[in-house]
Amino acid sequence: MAEKASGTLSDIEREAVKQRAKELREQAKAGKNREAGLKQIQEAIDKLDGLDKQIAEAFRALVLDVAPDLMPRTFYGFVAFANADGKVVVYYQPASKFKTRYGTISFDDPAHLDDGDVWPVSYAVLAWNADIEKKFRALVKTAAS
Repeated sequence: MAEKASGTLSDIEREAVKQRAKELREQAKAGKNREAGLKQIQEAIDKLDGLDKQIAEAFRALVLDVAPDLMPRTFYGFVAFANADGKVVVYYQPASKFKTRYGTISFDDPAHLDDGDVWPVSYAVLAWNADIEKKFRALVKTAAS
């Protein structure tokens, strides 16, 4: 468990909040600049190693191919993609970020994955292969529609 820096947030959590504040400042400067977003996510991927990096790279390529209208950006340092309103639709949270045993691909509220009264929005990803890519191609396509 991460050391508590204050009564409420761990050191890792405080760093994530600082990262998010920095992202928001950078995004405000860049506006809706696709190239700036691509640069941000590449910088985030470059900080990763091993499986986290492999999944982040495959995830980026998949979203850019399946949902080219989504805007690349970072979200708490994660590789993410947002809709035209600037709201994050989908992102990859690497295992290394919070020292968890697996990374996740998650869909936020703007994703159009609604399926009755309950549906999955976050997926543990332990590998990347053709079957997993096929599953996420379908999910991202639906989420972005």
